[in-house]
Amino acid sequence: GEILEKHFYDSILPLGKGKIFGKVADVGTGAGFPGLVWKIVKPELDVTLIEPTGKRCTFLEEVIHQLRLENIHVYNKRAEEQVKTDREMYDVVTARAVANLRVLSELCIPLVKVNGLFLAMKGMQGNEEAKEAEHATKVLGVELEETQDTSLYTGDMRVNLYYRKVSHTPQQYPRNYGQIKKKPL
Repeated sequence: GEILEKHFYDSILPLGKGKIFGKVADVGTGAGFPGLVWKIVKPELDVTLIEPTGKRCTFLEEVIHQLRLENIHVYNKRAEEQVKTDREMYDVVTARAVANLRVLSELCIPLVKVNGLFLAMKGMQGNEEAKEAEHATKVLGVELEETQDTSLYTGDMRVNLYYRKVSHTPQQYPRNYGQIKKKPL
């Protein structure tokens, strides 16, 4: 039950908001949470899974093949590499349990179209991270639209932060990962 709750329920929770549609990217998807789950629940989505670990990508490709899913793509690369080809091309970009929001914002927001959505799926420290990331999110062109706090029956808190892209991300972002980590916005 805990795996079901922690990963699947956690992943489908945002779908109830009606904001997840169109072309979607999941940054640092790992075993496919939430991107693969979203594709299964909403087959009309066009999903891109971005994952730097080769073994995980092999696993994802196998699951996609076994389930005969279409319009779902796996890229074995870092998010900041993906921006080179896909800058501002996605309606929705999400990440779950990847990095602190100040770092995560710079990895994800350049992929989001203007008027698109950046959904940061965080744990109980989400609201605190949102405050710390106010400068970063402003510089990168998004505004916090909605916060969704949920407690799972395991007792874990989940905070989903919905950011609307209001302006283009300046071309100098994202910087290389070393710079992002060392000097987050």
